[in-house]
Amino acid sequence: MLTILQGSDLHFGKPHLPGVARSFIEAVHEVAPDVITLVGDFTQRAKVSEYRQVRDLLATLPDVPVVVTPGNHDVPLYRIHERLLSPYRNYRRYVSSKLDTVTRVTGAVFVALHSSSPRRRIVNGTITRGQLDLLARIFQEAPEEEVRILVTHHPLAPPPDGGEDRLLPGNDWILDRLRDTRVDLVLGGHLHRSFSTCSSSVQVGHRRNGDIPIVHCGTATSSRGRMAEKGRNSFNVLKVAAGEIEVITHWFEEGSDRFVARASGMIPRSAVRHV
Repeated sequence: MLTILQGSDLHFGKPHLPGVARSFIEAVHEVAPDVITLVGDFTQRAKVSEYRQVRDLLATLPDVPVVVTPGNHDVPLYRIHERLLSPYRNYRRYVSSKLDTVTRVTGAVFVALHSSSPRRRIVNGTITRGQLDLLARIFQEAPEEEVRILVTHHPLAPPPDGGEDRLLPGNDWILDRLRDTRVDLVLGGHLHRSFSTCSSSVQVGHRRNGDIPIVHCGTATSSRGRMAEKGRNSFNVLKVAAGEIEVITHWFEEGSDRFVARASGMIPRSAVRHV
C-alpha cells in the first residue's frame, strides 16, 4: 500500500493562517506518508518574503519525497515586467528549480506538470502537447506494476458542487490523452475544496474504458476556502492499493487546533496495478 498526503493552496501572504500551518505540519508528521504532494499556490503574490516562508515550511516536512507544482498565484500578478520576463524566478529559487518533475518511489511514479500560464492567463492555466509527450514517455518507460500519477494545479474535471470554476482549456482531449497514456490517478488543487471525481464526468466514453480518478484537495493553510469549505481548511490522505484508492479528508478543528480525519471514500480503480 502507498500512502500519499495531498495538500494545496498554502497561500503564504495575507490569506495565510500561521496557526493552521503549524497544525498542518504536525498532522503531516502524524500521518507519516510515503510521499507528500503539494499542488500549487504556495504564495499569494509570489514575493520573496512569502517564498522564504515557504522554504522554511518545506524544511519542516518529514524526510520523504515531496512532489510540488506551481499554481497561478506562484507567479507575479501586478509586477508585469517580472511576470513577462522571469515569472518563475522566485519559485525556482525557493521551491524547485524545475517546473515539470518526475518522482519515483517504490510502486509508483509521479509526474508533476505545471499548468500555470503567466503570459497568457491570469487565473486559469494550460497544459501543452509537449508536456503530455513528456508524460507519455515517462509512463511508457515505467514498469507495468507501478502506479502512474499525474500532479497538476488546475482542474481537468468539474467539482460535484458546481460553481463557476473554469476547467483547463482542452480538458477533454487532455483527458483522452491521459487515458491513452494509462494514467491511474490525477491529483489537483486550485478550487479550494476537496472532492473526488473521474474523467468520465467530462468524457462519457471513459466509463467503458479507462476511467481516471481525479482527486482535489482544499486549502490547507489559508482563509480562502470556497463554497461549503468557506472558512475551512483541509488536506487529503490517499491510500493506494491494488484495485482501489481510499481518500481520507482531514479537517482543521479550531477547538482542538488540530486536523482530524472526518471523511473517507473509496474509489474503485480496475486499472490500478500492484503497489
